Amino acid sequence: MDLKPANSVENKGIEQGIKDELWPLDEIDPKNAKFPCCLVWTPLPVVSWLAPFIGHVGLCREDGAVIDFSGSSFVNVNDFAYGAVAKYLQLDREQCCFPPNLAGHSCTQRYKHAEFGTAISWDDAIHSSIRHFEHRSFNLFTCNSHSFAANCLNRMSYGGSMDWNMINVAALILLKGHWVDGLSILRSFFPFVFVLSLGILMVGWPFFIALFSFSLLILGWFLVGTYFVKNLLEC
Repeated sequence: MDLKPANSVENKGIEQGIKDELWPLDEIDPKNAKFPCCLVWTPLPVVSWLAPFIGHVGLCREDGAVIDFSGSSFVNVNDFAYGAVAKYLQLDREQCCFPPNLAGHSCTQRYKHAEFGTAISWDDAIHSSIRHFEHRSFNLFTCNSHSFAANCLNRMSYGGSMDWNMINVAALILLKGHWVDGLSILRSFFPFVFVLSLGILMVGWPFFIALFSFSLLILGWFLVGTYFVKNLLEC
């Protein structure tokens, strides 16, 4: 007969109790801008016209309110910057880790919790990140809305990971997200198609090459800053 340590059984019971206390979420309601526990995305003016994969993201509370970092020392609450949500992905709270206390916690990410701080719930993690970013300067290229979302997911240890950053947050919403409606798709891509078509018409294919090079340069900056130059894009 296998015997399990008492603290292991206790921790398992506590963590199961936390899961049992997760109340049902309301339905996603784009008309009233309510996206419970969702990662949300919208295109950025001008920037997304040139590189449509770049946008502005936010993370939503359990009540559906959108929270986003949109300016130096400023975090929006229920007032998504740059327009209505165009794309969303509802995340699973049961993939989060909310240790009741760090000392008695047996998660594989136990020691990393000390770096980001622990949270006892989804909303508590978001509120902790809000307090952190209320003292940070906003910069599109170094500390932006993706940084805020990544910080929240790291506090939650979402998916068992504390390695969330701008790149994998952007990939998550862009590859797995759902469009709100057809108008959202049009709003996201029409300006880019218009600029591209106008540029080729007026300048020719060199404009396409220049635009493609611009997109590669932006992507390269974030890849190098995230994975090769430590702390360059951390805020």
